[in-house]
Amino acid sequence: MSLQANIIGLSLGYALLGLLLLLAVVRTRLPWPLKAVAIVVTSAFYVLVFFRSQGLLGWSAYEPLPARFQLLWVRSVEPNVALGERGVVHLWVEELDDDNLPSGVPRAYRRPYSTALARKVEKARTEIAAGHPQGGRAAQFGSGEGEAAPGGPPGALFASGEAGGDPSGGGLLDSAFMRGESQSIEFAPLPVPVLPAKDVP
Repeated sequence: MSLQANIIGLSLGYALLGLLLLLAVVRTRLPWPLKAVAIVVTSAFYVLVFFRSQGLLGWSAYEPLPARFQLLWVRSVEPNVALGERGVVHLWVEELDDDNLPSGVPRAYRRPYSTALARKVEKARTEIAAGHPQGGRAAQFGSGEGEAAPGGPPGALFASGEAGGDPSGGGLLDSAFMRGESQSIEFAPLPVPVLPAKDVP
């Protein structure tokens, strides 16, 4: 059974329990506003369980990448036409804060395989293996072909401002947006952390 099938089965099981709870609530003599709130809250949890359960598993998540991160390692799996496998790129990353400090919580993400993305991650992996830590930037804009961030020199991926390029759509009904597949991803040498000033005695 696949990861997605397990998550869907878990979500359906939660929905069934929620339905039984809602039936019990409707049959009680509680005020209707209270019943309506219980129904809305329980129904909202169906969706929440489906999307958040991916983050609890030890598998690469289908969630969008953080906007700025340190790339720890990658693995590219090329498509296999004979077996009908579409290919995937796994990324193990740590989110960076505004001072370029890593969160200390590494997470695994996955993206559909593309030749352009595979080349980028292979180059980044070579740099990491050579002892040059790599940072990454992901945005819901652009083509992923290396547009420089506005307000910074060419190749500056961590300058202030949003990425350029064409909007990629998005919203709750765009499944590619929700999984982060429409993100533009770039890699560059990891920026130096901004440390607080030391107290002068």
